[in-house]
Amino acid sequence: MIVKVNLGEQSYEIIIKRGAIEKAGNYLNLDRKVLVVTDSGVPEKYVNAVIEHCKNAVKIVLPQGEQSKSIENFQLLLKAMLDNSFTRGDCVTAVGGGVIGDLSGFACSCYMRGIDFYNMPTTLLSQVDSSIGGKTAIDFCGFKNSVGTFYQPRCVIIDPDTLKTLDKRQFASGLTEAIKMAANFDAGLFEFIEKSEKIESDIDEIIFRSLCIKRDVVEKDPKETNLRKVLNFGHTVGHAIESKSENLLHGECVAMGMPVMSSGEARERIKAILEKYGLKTEIPYDADILIPYILHDKKMKEDFISAVICEKIGTFEIKDVTIENIRKAIEFSKK
Repeated sequence: MIVKVNLGEQSYEIIIKRGAIEKAGNYLNLDRKVLVVTDSGVPEKYVNAVIEHCKNAVKIVLPQGEQSKSIENFQLLLKAMLDNSFTRGDCVTAVGGGVIGDLSGFACSCYMRGIDFYNMPTTLLSQVDSSIGGKTAIDFCGFKNSVGTFYQPRCVIIDPDTLKTLDKRQFASGLTEAIKMAANFDAGLFEFIEKSEKIESDIDEIIFRSLCIKRDVVEKDPKETNLRKVLNFGHTVGHAIESKSENLLHGECVAMGMPVMSSGEARERIKAILEKYGLKTEIPYDADILIPYILHDKKMKEDFISAVICEKIGTFEIKDVTIENIRKAIEFSKK
């Protein structure tokens, strides 16, 4: 399956194919210097499969986890490229989850004002979400994604076989993003996930349909000036939880944030589907603890924030919500 992202000169393809990671050279131009960036949680066989296709590979393995999305590691990647005399004709390939993809893409966007970036996401979260759209970033001064750029990859390869080595918690975290998009855009996909009896067998279709949703949004609003804000459903509160927490995964935080910004039957169905896949929906922090983080959200304007609300599955509404009303919504969700 191929999802084509049409962005003029920045257009690219997302190839979804089992076994594709072992045939990376068939899809990517690796006949040059390649910085291969990965983390300690990615099985070596995936990284080695990519390196085998590279003419001249430089490998960097970072510690697994959000803490690696730092300015220090950003500098580390830039230094590695300088030390190995990378030119604007060389490239970077990310093999890993969203942290590795975001960090590597950001380094690509800045090195010599931009070199080719290939993304090979190996987690469900990164496959259905951060692999598409060109958002790159690092966390800075304790705030998530506070420094970054929009920089599109040259190509994305998604190999669903990599999910076989993913633990259940990481799988469920990734599924949250597919549920998020279905809740706002595709009632049929939401019901498909809702009724799935063996989610692992249905995951190829879920990845494809989720990417088609995000592709359509990104093509209309590549730099998040309007419609693309919808993809932040659940993230206003979710990012605050993630910034405060030291052990919760991104998808787990978004799962807690979605019910806060939904109501009625939609809220009950969202809570039920998340809990079906082992995700908690109860927020572990009081509103007063989370509000300081929300105040640093990129969608904050004066004393209100542009938030995505879901009142019916398959629909959305973008509303300007005051901080006080967000406080009340968090407190209500904890009851």
